[in-house]
Amino acid sequence: MPADDLTPAELTLLGLLVEKPRHGYELDEVITARGMREWTEIGFSSIYYLLSRLRDRGLISDVEAPRAVRGKGRRVYGPTDEGRRACARAAEAAVAEPRPVFPPLLVGLANQPVIPPDRLRAALDRRAAALAERTAAVRAARDAQPEAPGFVRAIFDYSLGQLAAEQQWLAGYRAAEGDDRPPTEPRTRKADGHGPL
Repeated sequence: MPADDLTPAELTLLGLLVEKPRHGYELDEVITARGMREWTEIGFSSIYYLLSRLRDRGLISDVEAPRAVRGKGRRVYGPTDEGRRACARAAEAAVAEPRPVFPPLLVGLANQPVIPPDRLRAALDRRAAALAERTAAVRAARDAQPEAPGFVRAIFDYSLGQLAAEQQWLAGYRAAEGDDRPPTEPRTRKADGHGPL
């Protein structure tokens, strides 16, 4: 795999190490504090696996770290010169090139005719509540870091913009569905009481 062909998770970790050398626990703390769990699929258990992949590809290496006073020392990783270059190229491409996303919502909408209208309304209500909760959580994470660098604030602002756009779309869709029928559902049923599926 070429160095530039980084997965989003690899690029995220590599970027955090370009910022400054860190150990696995510190990476997890930064991911949590910056609200990165909202847009990455990096769980704590996958951090060391990803670090191993980056190390095997020559993009990071162990760096000297002060010894822990108590307990065992943690392995600290930092970028290699090639890692810095690969991170810069991959980050630039990620900013410049729109890439498709595959939200499960679209799969659900494509199969909406099989959802009974009352259950569809309830599902849309649950989505609206979840979006409101997520928006509040992202705002709280952003507000908890008033001294965050501009690029970190930009990430929070982008996430909030995406959430606001989805909330606006959802409000319009729910209003359009006010007649309690999805637009794809026939207005009349067959004589047997079943519509086409």
